[in-house]
Formats: sequence, C-alpha cells, structure tokens
Amino acid sequence: MKLTALHVVDGRFELYDRFERLPAGGWVWVDVELAEPGEAPHELFAALDLDELAVHDAFNEFNLPKFDDFGDHLLLVLHGLRDDERVTTYEIDCFISERALVTVHLDASPAVEALWTAARSHPQLLAGGCGEVAARLADGLTRRLLAVVDAFDVGIDDLIARALVADRRLLNDVAAARADVAAVRRVVHPQRETLDLVRTSETALLSDRARRRFSDVFDVASRTAYGLDASRSALAETVDAYRGAEARSATEVSRVLTIYAAVLLPLSLIVGFFGMNHANLPTIDRRWGWIAVAGLMVVLTALSIGVFVAQGWITRPSGRRAGATLGQGLVEAARAPAQVAGAVFAISTLPLKAGKSLLGRPGDDEERID
Repeated sequence: MKLTALHVVDGRFELYDRFERLPAGGWVWVDVELAEPGEAPHELFAALDLDELAVHDAFNEFNLPKFDDFGDHLLLVLHGLRDDERVTTYEIDCFISERALVTVHLDASPAVEALWTAARSHPQLLAGGCGEVAARLADGLTRRLLAVVDAFDVGIDDLIARALVADRRLLNDVAAARADVAAVRRVVHPQRETLDLVRTSETALLSDRARRRFSDVFDVASRTAYGLDASRSALAETVDAYRGAEARSATEVSRVLTIYAAVLLPLSLIVGFFGMNHANLPTIDRRWGWIAVAGLMVVLTALSIGVFVAQGWITRPSGRRAGATLGQGLVEAARAPAQVAGAVFAISTLPLKAGKSLLGRPGDDEERID
C-alpha cells in the first residue's frame, strides 16, 4: 500500500508520505494506492471519522459507481480507464469531507497522477477545496472513458470497408471491439446516474462551483453513454453488412458453377451419345462426321454463353446497376454502419458547457483553470 498526503494552504501545498491527523489549517488530500485488496490503515478512518463499513468496502469490495451522503462526509465511487493494451476499467473511491479528500484505488490511477502533475505547474487547480478537486478528478476519469468512443469512431470505417468485402477475420475483430465497448458501457451508465445525483445534491459539503463542475462532467458522461449505445448499433450493422457480402460471394460461386454445368451438360450428352459402342450411328462412317459433331458442340457452347451474356450472368454489372443487382436490402445494410458511425462522431463532438480542461497527461484531458 502506498499512501500520499497533500496538504493545501492558501494556494500552496506540501506532500507527505504518511497521514496521522488533520492539520491545523487548509485541507488535505490523501491518496491511497493499493497493491491488492486489504484492510484500511486504522489511523486513516480514525482521524477523519469516516463510515467504517464504507471504508471496508472501499478497501476490499468491488463497487459500481454510486453516491452516498453520510452527513459529515460523502462517498463518491467512480470508474476510470486503465493504461492497458486492452480496454479495462478500475474503481476509485472518493471520501469527501469539509477539510479532507481521500481517494482509494487499486494500482496506479492515470487520472490522479495527471491531476497531481498538473497541480505542480498550476497550483490554482487545487483551489476551491475538496469538492471542486473531486469534480476535477471526476472530469479526468470520465473524459478518459469518452476516449473509447473517439477510438471507435476512428476504427469503424476500416471495419465497414472490410465487411463489404467479406474479410474472414472481421468477426474476430468485431467481437473484440464489442467486448471493449461493453466493458466501458457497463460502468458509464451507472456513472452517469451517479453524477446526476451529485450535481443535484443539496449537501453543504459541495459548493455551487463544485456542483457546476459536476454538471459539466455529467454532460461528458452523457455523451459517452450515447456514443457507446450508437457504437453497439454500428457494430451490429457492420456484422449484417458482412453477412450480406458473404452471401453475395456465395451467390457468385453458385452462378459460376451453374454456368459451367449448363454449358457442359449438352456437350456431355453429345459426347456420350456418339461415344456408344453401337454400329450404324449417324455419321459414324463418314470422314466429316467428327467435324460435324465438333461443330455442333461449338455452336451449342456459343449459344449457351450467349444466353448467359444476355441474362447478365457473365458480364459484371456496372456501379450504376449495383443497386438493382444486389437488391435494395443489401444496399441499405451496407450503408447503415456508415450512417450510424457518423452519428457517433456527431454525438462525441458536441461542445461542453465549460470548454476544454487542462490536465496535462496523454489520454487524460487537462482540467480547466478558472
């Protein structure tokens, strides 16, 4: 377990590697990084008088995003995005009191590290007390979840292009993308509801400025939730387009086999008829007999191919005739993923109420300086 305490007084701060009691002035931010779930240090909740069951859950249990008001302190559980190759989330428990902010998380938190790094260059990020800093932290956590939607917008065009040519590896990639979207969506909707409770809370521990910040974070969570819902629809439509393209490929194969069979069947009949071991077959004793039979076979072959050309089975249809050839249903299935992906992009680029933030770490949007 790694414990770091940050004491803020009049715009200045000092860092400590232990915490025993609240200092005389200012407020303190205690960050607890766990290597594995375990018991909380006794001095932590004894000095701050935190709810014992809530502290136990924070150090030992997995919780979805939620908000609890204990009167003299608040519990805000949020989720953020890890810095892993795969899309995974982690839990961070925030205890907010009048003069203390305690954050508990398993392993390193990119959002916490980004905020602490930015605060060293811009101490005003720690202004406003525990409530506003908690709102800034929630902003960094939620914007990292929104990055999943942005990444999906970048990759969906490639998936659509591969679906239209029936790439056999597409289904594996779609399954992986669907798992990534589901992992984030599982926590985004509860987090959105939690932030809605926080911004409308009447607790005296949160200032009006803190509530406005939480309201901005709620908007980011809403954009993320809507974008992820649209992403699921886009993936489903991409699979439909793949199945349509695959069916079209199977139809092309069947068409080629049909043409071969239709051309060779009469030729096989002629060869079989004149190949019988019987006397007195027509033209069998003539020198020009085999030439006549071969000529008949050439004529039948030309007629058969001519019929298929007239029907449009051999010549590839032009792009203008693709709609009639493939059918309106397949065309709509091919267009739908691009339309949905465009909707996802439009949703994810809506402006925020409060503009950009200033947290300075790749993957973490920077927090605003008021």
